Amino acid sequence: MLKGNKLYFSKKQGDEPHGTIDLEKCVTVKSAEEKTSKRFSFEVATPESVYFMYASTEKEKDEWIGAIGRAIVKYSNVYTCDDDDY
Repeated sequence: MLKGNKLYFSKKQGDEPHGTIDLEKCVTVKSAEEKTSKRFSFEVATPESVYFMYASTEKEKDEWIGAIGRAIVKYSNVYTCDDDDY
């Protein structure tokens, strides 16, 4: 489940989430089928961890990657700077 800058995840769809990823700290989201050898898999990477997730279809995987990618851009602190930086 994606809410604002938080991605909540669970073992199975419909289960209570057992983990959260703060997308402000996320560095990338991309397909991971070659790494996992599983269809419809993708990875969400932070500086501390890489999370592997699985969708039910290719379309769903692409939608998740797009939605998470947009949230990363919207909430990321990576590309912000203070006036003091100039």
